Amino acid sequence: MTCFFKNLGWLPAAPDNFSAQLAQASTGYDLRKLVNFSLDGNQLGKVTKKLAVLKKSQQDLTPLTEFNLGFISNTTSKLITPSLIATAIRFGFACNVIETEYNQVAQEAFSTHSAFDGHRLDAVLLAIDYHGLPLQSVPGDLNTAEKILVESIDYIKTVADGVHAKTGAQVLLQNLVPPVESYFGSFERMLPGTLSWLISRLNLKIENLASEHLTVVDVAGLASTLGLSTWHDPTLWNIAKLPFNQDYVPNYAEHVCRIIAARRGKSRRCLILDLDNTLWGGVIGDDGLEGILIGNGDPTGEAHLHVQQVALELRNRGVVLAVSSKNEEIIARQPFQKHPDMLLREEHIAVFQANWTDKASNIRAIATALSLGLDSIVFLDDNPAERMQVRKEIPEVAVPELPADPALYGRVLLAAGYFEAIGFSEEDSKRASFYQQNVQRAQLLNQSSDMEGYLASLQMEITFAPFDIAGRARIAQLISKSNQFNLTTKRYSELQIKLFEENDQYFTTQIRLKDVLGDNGMISVIICKKESTWWEIDTWLMSCRVLGRAVEEAVLQYIIASAKKTGALKLRGIYLPTDRNAIVKNHYKNLGFRNETGIDTAEQIWELDLTEEERKRLPMKVTYAV
Repeated sequence: MTCFFKNLGWLPAAPDNFSAQLAQASTGYDLRKLVNFSLDGNQLGKVTKKLAVLKKSQQDLTPLTEFNLGFISNTTSKLITPSLIATAIRFGFACNVIETEYNQVAQEAFSTHSAFDGHRLDAVLLAIDYHGLPLQSVPGDLNTAEKILVESIDYIKTVADGVHAKTGAQVLLQNLVPPVESYFGSFERMLPGTLSWLISRLNLKIENLASEHLTVVDVAGLASTLGLSTWHDPTLWNIAKLPFNQDYVPNYAEHVCRIIAARRGKSRRCLILDLDNTLWGGVIGDDGLEGILIGNGDPTGEAHLHVQQVALELRNRGVVLAVSSKNEEIIARQPFQKHPDMLLREEHIAVFQANWTDKASNIRAIATALSLGLDSIVFLDDNPAERMQVRKEIPEVAVPELPADPALYGRVLLAAGYFEAIGFSEEDSKRASFYQQNVQRAQLLNQSSDMEGYLASLQMEITFAPFDIAGRARIAQLISKSNQFNLTTKRYSELQIKLFEENDQYFTTQIRLKDVLGDNGMISVIICKKESTWWEIDTWLMSCRVLGRAVEEAVLQYIIASAKKTGALKLRGIYLPTDRNAIVKNHYKNLGFRNETGIDTAEQIWELDLTEEERKRLPMKVTYAV
């Protein structure tokens, strides 16, 4: 199984003609298709070179988004960079890595000149190996050991703060991988002052540094999974100060890029499950309810039970669950309704697609029902042919490669890191329920004879409130994750959001919505820049799950009313088209704004004359939080 982790075994093996396909690649889509295979460091390096060629010839890199990453380390990083750049493509980024010179950590943090001068960085990877810290083994000397800890964490914090202050970028701080060697055996980690004792406690202090501008990358956990004895290579360290075994560079790049993607809201949100031989052993249509294998007492049954346990745990942390199965629906639902050993029940499944339609079509239907992009979805299926069909038809969907043994399905799903998190809030824990309620709302719409009657039946209540400390983390999360209904896709940290709160030149609003089916939580964020006679909408984003419910009109009315109170006569909205926010291309047009620049420009400006605007009746109760 270690080999599975090392080889990124959830990705299918690279085709024999990989090099030929890479030579023919001419777009961002071509490259992204090729990096969805399990590639070694050499192959990743070739992809990076190809990306450089496409950039130089100004080829279309859609759907990749440019990302600038600074890289500071006390070790040799040049052999890591190519894999970082290539792996980032799999997560949707055309990454530029700006490296500092070897072992120039303090100099980059504190000197007036920097390798980053002239670069606008999105993030800085701060990779300090334990060799780069003042760690001295003092077995049994608790007082000295604690002083060493204070000095080390102060140094790390000062460097991280200095890098952030200098660049304004997010800091990705990796924790420390302990050495393999032990002088005291099992007593090593318990004895104050040993190197293992110091590193284990220092890692806890590093975790406490996490903030709105600093994210911890758990490299120690990665090394532990792969094996410390093979992670460290003393020969490579002595020769070239390489921080770890070069066979693990793809794994390191994968974990760093997961964090980058999570910070940009690219973690997956939905898990679609096959049924037969995935959630249970056997075929429900042939074997019947009594014949399928699920539950304790049977190795195969326990293996499939574990898959359900993993799915349920993911749902509890906010991942929405759906089903896509080639089956008769009545029969497919029976285990969820009647089997005593099933952990998953119908109430856990937001969308249940059991029919004889191909899986790709069902997945598209599920995405539509949930108002989710296809790149938010993971599809788990034991059948290699079904996996191949979905990968071919919908390359945006993540489809983990599964081994023959179902006991490993859950481990593979989690090892792939599709649902990487950089935080966890109360609203995160409720997200699966939010989407499930939204499906119920859609069903209610289908039962209604008219839209007005449908909206009235929801008994909606919308609440407007200015930004505040209680909502700050959720506001930052929405801003970082919202890509589809986001007019400008600007990103702001919690610290920047705090500055908006305190600046009288800006109008801020957090918007919540609840209805007869439940509380949707915070569903929209607005930031407006106040000018003397007009306001500019800097940020307007909304959760896609509330589209078509007159929320846009309610938000606009609130902005207009607030703007008029300051004497504003005009409202200006900016639309910056991206490959993911086409859903809002007509947003301002539909709300009565007039286009001032044309619709083919990189930055569209829309304006609304507030002296002519009429207030419309809203199908909801409006409240204002002080």
